[in-house]
Amino acid sequence: MSRATRIPLWALAAGVVLVVAVTLLAIGKFGAGTLPERNGPPVEDLRVERTVLRPGEIELTLRNAGPDPVSVEQASVNDAFVDLEGGGSPIGRLGQGTVTLDYPWVADSPYSVSLLTSSGVSIPVAIDAAVETPDGGGGFLLSMIVIGLYVGVIPVTLGMLALPVLRRGGRRWITVLIAFTIGLLAFLAVDGGLEALELSTEGSGVFGGAALVVLAAAVAFLALSGLDGWMRSRRSEAESAGASAWRLALMVAIGIGLHNLGEGLAIGSAYSVGELALGAFLIVGFAIHNTTEGLAIVAPLAEQRARPLRLLGLGLVAGGPAILGALIGGEVSNPEIAAALIGIGVGAIVQVVVQLLPAMRDGSGRLLGPANAVALGGGALALYLTGLLVSV
Repeated sequence: MSRATRIPLWALAAGVVLVVAVTLLAIGKFGAGTLPERNGPPVEDLRVERTVLRPGEIELTLRNAGPDPVSVEQASVNDAFVDLEGGGSPIGRLGQGTVTLDYPWVADSPYSVSLLTSSGVSIPVAIDAAVETPDGGGGFLLSMIVIGLYVGVIPVTLGMLALPVLRRGGRRWITVLIAFTIGLLAFLAVDGGLEALELSTEGSGVFGGAALVVLAAAVAFLALSGLDGWMRSRRSEAESAGASAWRLALMVAIGIGLHNLGEGLAIGSAYSVGELALGAFLIVGFAIHNTTEGLAIVAPLAEQRARPLRLLGLGLVAGGPAILGALIGGEVSNPEIAAALIGIGVGAIVQVVVQLLPAMRDGSGRLLGPANAVALGGGALALYLTGLLVSV
């Protein structure tokens, strides 16, 4: 046996990665001195990530997306120069800075803000309707928790109450309901993906925008696939459908939970800037919308013995992230990061759909028999129609 074959595979792979990493770091550190200097004016690309309004002041969080340091020297609101705090300090590449404008804004009025850099570049900022930004105190945290309960935990748990009805329907109706669930989840994935891509365009683009959403979705899909493979290897008995009923229900709950995390993020971030009317109609809309998700969780359990504590645990897994998302959303100032978190939910949902497909086969072994095809389309249509009740 040669000496190379005696080296463990993991050590060989680690050595290759180490050599590549050291070489690239050396090029990055010392290679710049071998290149010609760049001529011309500095490239300034400063972008606004968040706007916070307090009585008598406007606070802007800035991100430098360009290669050169940028400093803000002056600011104007509606073409009138105003006092500026936090300006003059250079913001480096990918760095973040905050400037505060002293201005007595009026609620519900639109404003046009312009920031002037040291080189004379003007950065426009539009405020469609000035609304005071809620603070992150105890009242805010309590509000986010209550909203998460209303739109996540409670409706999902209500949907799970349909389990006794499913039990009496027989195997044929179970496969139809699973097809309905797959249609529901597939629509969630498409809708969530489109929302994430749209949200990513509202950010600075520094972190990749749409590419970051796709990467987050892919990582979530691969991570959950690996987790499922590990869980499957831990079971000794063979499983003809590819996964046990409880594990399928858990995977559905995880996927829906990550999607509800995205909903919570949207609610929290919108609430933090005063752009969401938290009325009874909105709460009812989300409740109906998420009740169908409870049905999706219990669909694989129609032939299993119900355990109330485990069912409650599944409800918390699926609905609880709405609370966490609302709390995080109130603090996340970067739309790209929020979009990436929604992308994680999309990847999780796609992985759940892959897990559920084998259980959708009817007695003839077909995936798309007449009943399943109707149920598949019905699931997507049901979620679309209930989604119309949600007004953001």
